[in-house]
Amino acid sequence: MVSRVIPVDPFDLVIFGGTGDLARRKIYPGLFRRFCSGQIGPETRFIGAARTELDNKGYRKFVADAINEFYPEAANSRKKLNAFLKLISYILVDALGETGWDQLADIADADRVQAFYFSVAPRLFGDLAKRLHKHGLAEDNCRIVVEKPFGRDLESARELNRVLARHFGEHQIYRIDHYLGKETVQNLMAIRFGNMLFEPLWNSQYVDHIQITVAESVGVGGRGDYYDRSGAMRDMMQNHLMQLLCLIAMEPPAKFNPDAVRDEKLKVIRALDPVGMDDIVRGQYEGTGDRAGYRIQVGNRDSTTESFVALRANISNWRWAGTPFYLRTGKRLRDRASEIAVVFKDAPHSIFDEDAGRHRNILTIKLQPNEGIELGVTIKEPGPGGMRLIDVPLDMSFAEALGPEEADFPDAYERLIMDVIRGNQTLFMRGDEVEAAWAWTDPVIAEWETLGDEPLPYVTGGSGPDEALMLMHRDGRRWREIKA
Repeated sequence: MVSRVIPVDPFDLVIFGGTGDLARRKIYPGLFRRFCSGQIGPETRFIGAARTELDNKGYRKFVADAINEFYPEAANSRKKLNAFLKLISYILVDALGETGWDQLADIADADRVQAFYFSVAPRLFGDLAKRLHKHGLAEDNCRIVVEKPFGRDLESARELNRVLARHFGEHQIYRIDHYLGKETVQNLMAIRFGNMLFEPLWNSQYVDHIQITVAESVGVGGRGDYYDRSGAMRDMMQNHLMQLLCLIAMEPPAKFNPDAVRDEKLKVIRALDPVGMDDIVRGQYEGTGDRAGYRIQVGNRDSTTESFVALRANISNWRWAGTPFYLRTGKRLRDRASEIAVVFKDAPHSIFDEDAGRHRNILTIKLQPNEGIELGVTIKEPGPGGMRLIDVPLDMSFAEALGPEEADFPDAYERLIMDVIRGNQTLFMRGDEVEAAWAWTDPVIAEWETLGDEPLPYVTGGSGPDEALMLMHRDGRRWREIKA
């Protein structure tokens, strides 16, 4: 099987914040991979825009160093790297002033797609949109890519939506969540809606509960100042986990097109019940050995910001009434691992004796670090000695099932940037979707602030506060073990 790479027409991509960490780690290495695959042609232009004093030569060296660091295979593609660097130029641009904007407008090509990536602090989103419009760069073939966080609450998200809408149409705004670009996340829709095997069982009649886990083994690192003002609820639950919840729970769209898919996701968010304080646990990691605790890392010894959240969510609609969704995310946990586990109910009647045990089918969608899908099924344990049942996985690791060449699929950012160029908004959040997510999240955060409770401490390298375990134990269920 050979994967098809469909080239895109020449385009311009302007990266505001072109000297930043995201450009260095993800955007340029990803674009280079797409160039090497043949998807990006030699007439495309990449323009870095920032306030750093650089010329084209200095900026190309910055890009080359980034690619060599974060895509080591580039060492074997020196000729292609040199060809890629010829596509790159740099303009000193001030988001809050007029410097560089005339130069940017002069090189714009109205006959091709113009994409503008806002890889900057959220406070600059509105200023960039305003100046793009002022200098004639907001034509219909222009698109803007907006990084999270998209607001910090419902009010700020609404205001940002209003600001962007004054200068761009909704069809031009791409609110990016890199989790939706992961191969397995998209395969989730293929599994659900492309296989008759699963869709008839995808409801409260057959599903006991669903677990969504996004665990990180690292701490806040250099993001301490930002993270301490956000916390796990704003930084992860409101966007990444909410999007995964929507994809796992939504109704089949009439067609696989952007608005049909996003309409169904919006319905899920609006059907979510409010979360009571008894159904949520927040925690904060403590230091162990030479690893500093959260408060030391963020430089705030009185911080009450959570680095861990676990909650039980309920969706009040026909499909999911009575089926709980358990969501958890945290830093400094045992392993870096993200997965969705669909736990099916027991068989209504077992014909086997008690020694055979109780067994359930579990469909696990692994998002990272090793993307793949696993279905747990019950079989007879081989050998003599009667009917003893065991659970075994039907495991489809993409790397093993497709081979190394086929499994070398694009990074999430690569795929999403190419979707921007093609004008496909399916994997990007719509404005009303963002606002609905904040409308569900805000009351929880407001209640925390009113109560003034401190997050529960948990040990670095564990699975979070013990109270998070009790969140499921009281329902007669258990969290799946966090493991890479």
